[in-house]
Amino acid sequence: MPKKAVISGVYNTKVGEVPGSTAMSLHAEAARGAVADAGLKLADIDGVLCAYVITETYPMLSSAFCEYVGIQPNFNAGVNAGGATGAIMAMQAAAMVEAGICKHVLCVAGDNRVTGMTRDRVVAALAEFGHPQFEVPYGISIPTAYALVARRYMHETGATLEHFASLSVTHRKHAAMHPDAHMTKPITMDDCADAKVISDPLRLFDCCLISDGAAAYVISAPDAASDTKTHPVEILGAGQGHTHEHIVAAPSLTDFGCKQASQRAFADAGVSHGDIDVAEIYDSFTITLLVELESIGFFGKGEAGPAALEGALTHGGALPCNTHGGLLSFGHSGAAGGMFHVVEAVRQLRHEADSRQVPDAELCFVHGDGGVLSAHCSLILGRG
Repeated sequence: MPKKAVISGVYNTKVGEVPGSTAMSLHAEAARGAVADAGLKLADIDGVLCAYVITETYPMLSSAFCEYVGIQPNFNAGVNAGGATGAIMAMQAAAMVEAGICKHVLCVAGDNRVTGMTRDRVVAALAEFGHPQFEVPYGISIPTAYALVARRYMHETGATLEHFASLSVTHRKHAAMHPDAHMTKPITMDDCADAKVISDPLRLFDCCLISDGAAAYVISAPDAASDTKTHPVEILGAGQGHTHEHIVAAPSLTDFGCKQASQRAFADAGVSHGDIDVAEIYDSFTITLLVELESIGFFGKGEAGPAALEGALTHGGALPCNTHGGLLSFGHSGAAGGMFHVVEAVRQLRHEADSRQVPDAELCFVHGDGGVLSAHCSLILGRG
């Protein structure tokens, strides 16, 4: 059986408000950190994949990044698939090193969305995300699109706001155990119920944070893994699923491409849902995580909310999920948001997650989602 690519180095910056940062300085910190974590030098990197930024203008961000840090790789490209970008970059990098195109591919993303943007500019970015003819003229925003999904999901399953709130509370507990998290102050179910409405039925704590921060990882070829210093984490399986871009064109409001992406990843890895020790699943909103947990197949339809309320997703639960606090509490800084899930997965599988550690974690499921549940990529990672 052919050997699989490995994630040899990971890093995340502090997340939240990072005064004095720029999108590029955050990229550079994360990149250097991941390369050092792998025991490599920037000169060892022969492939680079970057995502995108919205606080600065770089028509060719990946080239600008390489120029900034002083490397000249033999492969260099940008990837833009929203929140799925981080997982897709890992999948692409794995294919590249397994094909012999590169030995060590650096994947990096970050943005300074708190200190680098005004509040009005952030609101405008949220409001302008939609189909230019059939959505934007009617006032849609990203929270509104997810609220539409939430209402349909509640109608079909009987889910309650209490189910949503249980996810918010759990994620904040997890973030409190991470030294780099954006929000660590505990919240209660009452706090969630009393929070202001953002787009009915979604309230403040149902929505991800807007943060400064960056993340990076190095994907190494199987035969180059011996060059690195860390315990290898193998990319055992990967898969994608794409059903639409704009929510107006979605074939369903409760069943999404994460189903196909996860099926392909599980088949590629040759494992099943019951084999997974820990999951790191995209959580731009509480409703995002609920529908994905069910579409992916970890729970039956309408079962994820009650399970979360009973503690199934926390440490010691049946499926510890988003052990770093996720986008809801660890933080969300553009494409780096989905990369934080991969970084946490690697630390769990290396058994380096300190108080967050899931005992004896050997297999982790990671999922990235971009757009309005539009682009999906699943990864199965294993402790080598």
